[in-house]
Amino acid sequence: MKYRQLGHTSLTVSNLCYGTWQFGGDWGSFEVREAQAAIRHALELGITFFDTAQAYGFGKSESVLGQALQPELKSRRDKIVIATKGGLRMEGNKLLRDASAGWLRRGVEQSLRNLGVHYIDLYQVHWPDPRTPFEETANALEQLVQAGKIRFVGVSNFDAPQMQEFEKTRTIDTLQPPYHLFRRDIKQEILPYCQSHGIGVLVYGPLAHGLLGGRYTPKTNFANDDWRSKSPAFRAELFARNLAVVGRLKGLAERQGMTLAQLAIAWVLANPAVDVAIIGARHPKQLTDTTAAADVELSDETRREIEMIMKDAVPTGGPSPEAM
Repeated sequence: MKYRQLGHTSLTVSNLCYGTWQFGGDWGSFEVREAQAAIRHALELGITFFDTAQAYGFGKSESVLGQALQPELKSRRDKIVIATKGGLRMEGNKLLRDASAGWLRRGVEQSLRNLGVHYIDLYQVHWPDPRTPFEETANALEQLVQAGKIRFVGVSNFDAPQMQEFEKTRTIDTLQPPYHLFRRDIKQEILPYCQSHGIGVLVYGPLAHGLLGGRYTPKTNFANDDWRSKSPAFRAELFARNLAVVGRLKGLAERQGMTLAQLAIAWVLANPAVDVAIIGARHPKQLTDTTAAADVELSDETRREIEMIMKDAVPTGGPSPEAM
């Protein structure tokens, strides 16, 4: 495992972060005991950075994480970096964006209780909220920093103009965008903006939400309570076409003496604008494979071959709150 400073913050983090979206219910059912065993195994493998969100089950994911890390959060809190996100709420059966000052303050208090901590290292706005001025959101988060509730402020799923508007009021410490071999749009404007402004970048979905795990076939079906069952990226012709690309990537990885997952994560981390890749796992054994990617360095030749293979790929997206 490698460690680095996250952007211009004072946080030293592992370059792999353990993400807990899978423990909120959007990826189907899971066993709490096994989930917490996976979190404990992440610690054993050297991961010190953990990411969750209020909206991942509205308390479920944060509680699972907080309970699993309870011994460390009590005895060596300064060695564990906890990131969570707010700015989404449920209204009936609809997931809505709400980055208003009142909802963010309420969300921080709920997250503190769920996690069982006195402060949150990194608090991120989950999605830009077009109904709330960025000035209101930024001011509310700065007040929470001053109150000692959170240490640093991040945003997630923001584009460059949105970050620029936000920063008229308050500096952004980190950005959490989607980034993987099938989704590279952030390379055009978003990553250059972050580099020029000293914004730390922790990317989510480096395995393309499982597509680059190497286990799926065109006949793979997802449970009804798994968001991928409704995503065009995991259905029909588009799914089959990208799986053919995945097969070629897997062959390349095997020739290089690594797994497909290691190849995909190493490719993400090879971008100098990326500080951290967020990885998820339901079971402890899944982590042993993926964490090895932290120490993999791809040769120029391997990266060129990856680019040749990806010419046949269809770019894919991920879910938005409105689609969940």
